Formats: sequence, C-alpha cells, structure tokens
Amino acid sequence: MRTLIEFMSKQYKRHTISAALPYANGPVHIGHLAGVYVPADIYVRYLRSKGEDVAFVSGSDEHGVAIELRARKEGKSPQEVVDFYHTQIKDSFEKFGISFDIYHRTSSELHHETASEFFKKMEAEGKFAVETSEQFFDEKEQQFLADRYIKGTCPNCGFEEAYGDQCEKCGSTLSPTELKNPKSMLSGEVPVMKETKHWYLPLDKYEPWLKEWLLEGHKEWKSNVYGQCKSWIDNGLRPRPMTRDLKWGIPVPVEGGDGKVLYVWFDAPIGYISATKQWAKDNGKNWEDYWKSEDTRLLHFIGKDNIVFHCIIFPTLLKAEGSYVLPDNVPANEFLNLESNKISTSRNWAVWLHEYLEEFPDKQDVLRYTLTANAPETKDNDFTWKDFQTRNNSELVAIFGNFVNRAVVLTHKYFDGKVPTRNELQPIDEDVIKAVNEIPAKIEVALDQFKFREALSQMMELARIGNKYLADTEPWKLIKEDQNRVETILNIALQISANLAIVCEPFLPFTAEKLVGILNTVRRGWTEAGGVDFLSNGHQLNKATLLFEKIEDKDVEAQVNKLMETKKMNEQENTTSDLPALKDEIVFDDFMKMDLRVGEIKTAEKVEKSNKLLKFTVDMGLETRIILSGVSKHFTPEEMVGKKVTVMANLAPRKIMGVESQGMLLFAENSDGKLVAVSPGADAQNGATIA
Repeated sequence: MRTLIEFMSKQYKRHTISAALPYANGPVHIGHLAGVYVPADIYVRYLRSKGEDVAFVSGSDEHGVAIELRARKEGKSPQEVVDFYHTQIKDSFEKFGISFDIYHRTSSELHHETASEFFKKMEAEGKFAVETSEQFFDEKEQQFLADRYIKGTCPNCGFEEAYGDQCEKCGSTLSPTELKNPKSMLSGEVPVMKETKHWYLPLDKYEPWLKEWLLEGHKEWKSNVYGQCKSWIDNGLRPRPMTRDLKWGIPVPVEGGDGKVLYVWFDAPIGYISATKQWAKDNGKNWEDYWKSEDTRLLHFIGKDNIVFHCIIFPTLLKAEGSYVLPDNVPANEFLNLESNKISTSRNWAVWLHEYLEEFPDKQDVLRYTLTANAPETKDNDFTWKDFQTRNNSELVAIFGNFVNRAVVLTHKYFDGKVPTRNELQPIDEDVIKAVNEIPAKIEVALDQFKFREALSQMMELARIGNKYLADTEPWKLIKEDQNRVETILNIALQISANLAIVCEPFLPFTAEKLVGILNTVRRGWTEAGGVDFLSNGHQLNKATLLFEKIEDKDVEAQVNKLMETKKMNEQENTTSDLPALKDEIVFDDFMKMDLRVGEIKTAEKVEKSNKLLKFTVDMGLETRIILSGVSKHFTPEEMVGKKVTVMANLAPRKIMGVESQGMLLFAENSDGKLVAVSPGADAQNGATIA
C-alpha cells in the first residue's frame, strides 16, 4: 500500500484525466458540474499551469436503454436524440469554460471500432464466460427486455414503480426476476421468460486481485470511494453480462452475437480510450503513451453513482485485456441538492447549464466559485440561489474584486497607471510578502489531495490578505504626507494582484484572463507563483474594469420563482398522477388468501450495511417474528417501538441481506412519497385477524 507521501512524490511524464461521459438524453445541470466537471477542470488547469503533459478527455455516452427510452418518449430515432443533446452539451461545456482536450462521442466510427476490437481480443483470449439463461421477453414487441425496460413491485418495500435493476424508492439493488407483477415498459404487457445467450465478465475470478490492487493498494483513495468498493467486494462479486439484447448500441462483434449489443457500461468507459485516440490523431501524438505507459497517471473524475463501474468493472476489464494502465485515483464526489431537495431531471427540479448561461451570460466564474466553495466532497451538499448571491456579493465583489480595483484605480490616480517603486519595507509589508509566498504551496497541497474547497479557500485568502493590507495601510490617506510609503504599498498590492492572476486561473479562468488584461502582463505558470517581482517599476497598467458585479435581489428572486413554479406544477401533478392507479379487480377468494394480523413492535434497529432497512421484532400474539422493512428514511427505530402494526402474516419468508424476514408490515404512501404505518387501534389484541 502506498502512503499519501509516496503517492504525492511519484513523478509522472503525463496524465490521462477523464470526466464521466454524460448521457446524451438530456442537458447538463449543476449537480453534474459540482460532482464531476468543475473539479476535473480545476485539476487539469492546475496541472497544465505547472507545465504537465495532460490529456483531458470526455464525450457523450450515446448508447444504452436511457437513450432508447428518450427516443420513444419524443417520437424520434435514437440518433436524432443523441445528435441534439450531444451538440447542446458540448456547446454548454465550451461556453462554461470546461477545457477538454477533446469532447468526443460514443456513436463515432472510431469508438465503435475501438470497443469492438477490445471485446474481440478478450473473447479470443477466453476472458469471457458465455452463458445461456432465461430473460424477460416482450412477445408483443418481439424484443428481449433490458433491466430498465421492466417495471414492477419492489419485493422489499412494495413500491409499484420499481425498475428491473433498482428500486428508486428504497434504493434496493434488484434483478428483474425479483419484481412482483413485472410489466414491459414497451407494451405494458406481462413479459415471458425466454432463453438467450450472453457474454459475462467473471468478476468473481478477479476478486482476489481486486482485494490486493484496490483494497490493499489504494487506501489513500477518498473514504466514500474506498468504502463503497470495499462493501461490494466484501459482499462477494458475481459474473456480470457485458452484452445486451437491444437494438441501439454497438453490435456484438463475434459469432453468435446477432441481435445483441455491447453493454453500455462495457462500451462507455472505453469511450475515454477512443476519445484519446481521436485527440492523438488530430494532434500528431501517440495515443498509447496515454493509456499503456507506466509513466502515465490515469484519473477518473465521476459522481458517486458511477463508483463501482470505474473502480471495479472498468479496471477489471483493463486488467483482463492486459495492456493498459490502471486508474491511479478516482476522486468521486457525493450529490448536490437544490434548495434542500434532491435534483430531479424528471421533475425539472434542476438548474440547467444551458439556461444558466443564457440568463447569466457573463457569470461563469460565479457559478464555478459557488459550486467549488460548496462542493459535495465528503457528503451531499446543497445549492441555494441565496448562497449564490451572497458568495458573489460578499466574497467575489467585496473582497477579490474590491482589492484589485482599489489597487489599480489608486495607481492610475496617483502614478498615471505606472507601477511605482517598492521602497523600504515595514514589518507589515514583510508579513504580507511572507504570507503571499506561502499560499501557492498550500493551494498545491490541497489540490494534490483533491481538496478543492480547501484550495479555493486558500486562493481567496490571498485576496483577503490584499484587501486587508490596503484597509490597514490606507494609502489614500498617506498620499499627501508620504508618497514613498504609498509607492511601496501599491507596488506590493499590484504584485499580490499578479499572484492572484496565477492562482485563481484553475478556479476562475475568465476572471484570470480579465486580470491579466488589466495588469497588461502575460499569463504565467504555477511554478512562478509566490514572490513580489512580477511587475517591474514603471510597468504600464490598463484601466481598471470590474472583475465582478453585484447580483441584485430581483435576479435571485426570478430564479427562485421559477423553481417554485416547477414545484407547484409537480404538486398539482402529484395530486393525481403520483397516486397509483387502482389494481386489477380480484374476487373474494383472492382476498381471503391474505392473512392480515395485528402485531406490536417490540424492538427496532437499523440493519448493518443498509441505509434503507429496519429490523423489527414483532409480537404476533401466538409467536414473535423478525420482519425487515425498507422504511428507515421515514421512521427512526425509536419511534416505531411500541406501535401496533398490520402484518401480512402468511407471506413466504425471504432472506434480505442475510436475515430471514418472516412477513411484511403494511404502510400507506401519500402522494408526496411519505409513508404512514397502517396501525390498528391501541386496544387491538396482538395476533388478532384483520378482516
């Protein structure tokens, strides 16, 4: 296992840095920016400023079920859908200043070739296990159904809109065969089971290697990343199919693959490789240097929902193929919420990047700053428009912008815009110069550990030092009695401004460009930061322009009102559409099969390694039972103890996370998603039947 010091001291000739491929089935929102693209761009700009050789790659993920579903919803072909969103996303990133070396796409011919060759090599070397199994099939549509094409009732919490791979209500990972009352999302019909063949990646065979490489070799990874990976590996890995019975995607390029495509999580990360190939071809470079050399450092910037794919599945594919470097780190962030609610694309509860750029066309850096200052690095965090306004007005305008503007305006007023001479230093000057010299190294340490909030705070500390220095020395009062002293003060203030132009560039690239223009100087690299000798005596400055402008209350109110309108519309829809439709009619004999009983909860506790499940001991009168229920988001164990509940007593026992659950507790779900226990009266006898 490498220590953090060893990790930070290792030298690489080049860096391949990927940012998660956004699905081309919708626009990018601030959650994507905060989780992936802003931190990735900060880190890449920092490395480039140090003179490092970097390939920063990403692109649109244009295959998979999500694309097909969007195409069906919009009445378009999948290609039409991905063409539209690829262009929109690419344009938004460019305007926002995300400095990809290439933003590619997985529908390109080069990507199809790259993914196909990767698959064929693994297949030829026997790295896959080919297995025949039964899978759900829609007879009406004559199509096998991917997990996301099936909906049904969750076996754990009873949510009736659970997908075949996951219940979005209780968070349980599922397989389609576990769903109750499964239905095809294509036709609405009940699917049948039909035999099909697929190519599986035998993750179980790579489990010992993953334990050594990841669990022992990368303990320096962020705790949220390492913890999720450890949980998956400790629970035991199973073979995972790398092909799907779908029409849209990369055709399986080997014999027997007719009518099948590569699994999107096989082809999507290979998109990083094909993007690098295209970039290298366009720039006269050798792409293999960036993927197959031990002198290359591979980093993946992702959100927490992609951790398993980038830390377990993709590295296993690279290991199985045999010629690629493995990721050195995967600095994943948690989720960003919006005004205390989870961002939801389906409910339009989001701040969309393309809309932000239209409404705040010159404030890219304000959003970059706010998202970095409030980045969800170790836990989910919240974006509010009020915080956005406060950080702009109270920090960027009042501290950073005010300092630079004062220094430049006073220099023009007193010295015709020419940098004055630095004369004899006083203790306050020496203290400030010492602090200015130390800050770049502090920022560097934080960035090397992917602590972007801390790094940003240190960058702003430099602006605070400059702002306080002018406030403490008050050159506007000294000018009439001690011009030499004012020359020194403004010289140092301008040198601090020149330092800011260097260290703010990774975080605030548009601001850095403006500042370089005001100072009438050149862009300098990170290694030059620190010191107070950037601007020579007599150097001519340009006129001051405002780096930042105040955001007015009306601008913020307009954004909040837009969200409130969205919330209102969602609530109106929820009064009808969120309540499930009545189920099919049953006869009295069907009802009589259910044995509903009164139970009393004697003990309640959380289930280890689950953030959804509670384990209840329920007194059923004749006996005591253990029952698991995915309701921990709605109830605490303490508030459930002593409650009378309704129990489905003759439901067949089922093991959940190694614990046998002996029944089901009944809850009512309101239109807002909140659960309410279906409770008999307090005087109801334990074990009494409910008829």
